[in-house]
Amino acid sequence: MRLFHFSDDPGIVAFEPRSVRVPSARAPGREWLNGPLVWAIDADHDFMYLFPRDCPRILLWATADTPEAEQRRWLGDWRAVAYVERHWLERLEAETIHRYEMPAEGFEDLGDAGMWVARRRVIPMERTAISRLDQEFAPRGVELRVVDTLTPLKGLWGTSLHVSGIRLRNAGDWE
Repeated sequence: MRLFHFSDDPGIVAFEPRSVRVPSARAPGREWLNGPLVWAIDADHDFMYLFPRDCPRILLWATADTPEAEQRRWLGDWRAVAYVERHWLERLEAETIHRYEMPAEGFEDLGDAGMWVARRRVIPMERTAISRLDQEFAPRGVELRVVDTLTPLKGLWGTSLHVSGIRLRNAGDWE
C-alpha cells in the first residue's frame, strides 16, 4: 500500500504530529483525531488532494449502497467526480504541489475515505512535484467538473454516494 501527504512546501524533511487548524466535531471516542497527528492518504484516494491547499472542493464516489441509477446520474462512467469552483481553475492549471510518499509502517487506517494517521514523526521516502493539476484527474478515473458555485451541490450529502467536502469555508457563497 502507498501513502502520501500533499503540500505546497517543497522542502519538508520530516512531518511532525500537529493538531488540525480547525477542529471538527468527532464521534465520541474519536476526539483524538483533532490532536497532534501526521495525516496521509492512500493511493486510491490521492485525487482528493490534487488541489492548491485552500481550494474548496466536493468529491464523490459510489458506495456499496449506491443504486446503479444514482451512480450513472452523478458519476457517469467515472469512478469518482471532483467539483471545483471556476475561479480556482487558473490556479489548478498554474500551481505546483508536492506529493510526499510516506512509509506505511506506523500509520493507522481510519477506515474513512483512504485517510491514515501516525502519532509520531514521519520521514518521507520521496517527493514528487506535480504541476498542471487539472490534468491529473482523468488518468485516475476521476472527472474534474468546474462549476460557478458549489452551493447547489449541498444536496449530495442526502444521496447514497460518499461525499467529501474539503475547505468549503473558502467557497464563494458557502454558509
